[in-house]
Amino acid sequence: MESFEAFELKHVLSGFQERMTKIALFDPLFELQRKKQTDRGGAEIDMMELGLLSLLFFFEQKLMRNTKAGVKQLARFLHQAVDGQMQLEPDDADELARSIVQTFRPASGKKRSFSFYNWETRREETVFTSILKASSFDAKTNSQYYALDEDGLELVFATKEFYMEFQLSIHQLLLRKQLEKGEFQGALRQINEMRVDVEALQERMLKLEHEIKRSIVSEETLKRYGSLLDDIYVRLHRENDEFEELRQFVKETRERLLADSLKPTPHNAYEYILRIANELEKVHGEHTALLQRSMELKNQALHAAKESLYYTGMASFNFEQDIASLLIGSPLPLEAMKGVLAPFVGLERSRTWSPLTVFAEQNISRDGEGEEREEAFPEPAAGDGADGFVRKRGKLFHTLMADLLERLERADAVELANVVEAYGGESTARVLDSRSFYDFWLILHQRSPVGSATMDRQEDTGPSGMEEALRLLGGRSLIVEEKADVIRVGDRFHIQNMTVTWGGTDNGIR
Repeated sequence: MESFEAFELKHVLSGFQERMTKIALFDPLFELQRKKQTDRGGAEIDMMELGLLSLLFFFEQKLMRNTKAGVKQLARFLHQAVDGQMQLEPDDADELARSIVQTFRPASGKKRSFSFYNWETRREETVFTSILKASSFDAKTNSQYYALDEDGLELVFATKEFYMEFQLSIHQLLLRKQLEKGEFQGALRQINEMRVDVEALQERMLKLEHEIKRSIVSEETLKRYGSLLDDIYVRLHRENDEFEELRQFVKETRERLLADSLKPTPHNAYEYILRIANELEKVHGEHTALLQRSMELKNQALHAAKESLYYTGMASFNFEQDIASLLIGSPLPLEAMKGVLAPFVGLERSRTWSPLTVFAEQNISRDGEGEEREEAFPEPAAGDGADGFVRKRGKLFHTLMADLLERLERADAVELANVVEAYGGESTARVLDSRSFYDFWLILHQRSPVGSATMDRQEDTGPSGMEEALRLLGGRSLIVEEKADVIRVGDRFHIQNMTVTWGGTDNGIR
């Protein structure tokens, strides 16, 4: 008994009669399947399929509001439908039509009966179905006409699930009604059915994803799948809104039951509403992931279409036929030829120097700040002439440093403008035409304060030409500060004016 309560047997068997009634609708089709008949060629005739064709025939007549549909009209329809597949004469089709009509509507005029054991009530029961009904009678031709009865319409609808996409929405509505009525056990079961619906949607989305990757080969196919994905997204978004409303409704119900906790509640209603809230959150989470997946699918469809069209074009592209023959076989104007060749020509490239590099970050810290600085000097590119370049530049740096120190011995500060003016003579003018002259001053400015310690910290970086010049400083250091004016040395070199002064020493005495 405890196991029965655990599985809630009562709720499992609830509505057993209604479910068997739905199955009873298909009984005449299975009865037709058991009938064995052959055509004039000896091939077996599937009577179930012809029975379904007959139902569709009467359904179409009902849509067209044609009340004169009988055995003869059905026979002509069947003979036309199976033409080329079965060897039937008009008389054979008439006999088949009469047999099918009598199966759906017995000759006695009574409804069809279907007996079963009802496990909910624990007794034998019988349900009656009426697939076809007599609609009218033509006395002149002695013809009986038929039409689909309510059960017949339900059977036709049952053969195609018109509302398969809306099963989840239907269950959401049923859940809300059950919660409003306080049927918490039924609501919990309804949520389980909703979870099954969401899992089915997940499987369909996975199949759709594979189908999209496999089937998109044209713009028309892409539009069709795009429209389908839009419909799916709209439906999922609407269902998601309904989930939000259901969650709020469950929350309000839970708060109301908690407020009424002093009153006795039957069947532990508060415990049920807690379980409902938890299960609903799980289903809602899975459905939200499904909504996100639908958006990703749309992006994947576009990406798959681009890939498919690209590879299709690559597979069908022939350079000699599509390009070479076009250029050689039919003379083209120069402008048209440029347009044909443009996709196969690389983009133009050029090396340029941007003036914005002068605004790059520089280390201009002053003496005593203690900031970590990069002390490396610029080095020439490696090569056979690198050592010779360093030695030549080193000699010039040594000469310039010696001259600078002599000037500092005579004055407290030396301006670069005065140095340039002093080198303007005929014997020294060639120094101003050398790039190394300006490198010397730029290096001093960038590494200010600069001293012999700078050289010691850079021994592992390789020679730069400044080593011998820095040794002339001994334990002293120089501070180089820029000024506002710019020195113009001919048309080639421009450099900002600087002032060089003595800095500190190792022992504090200059």
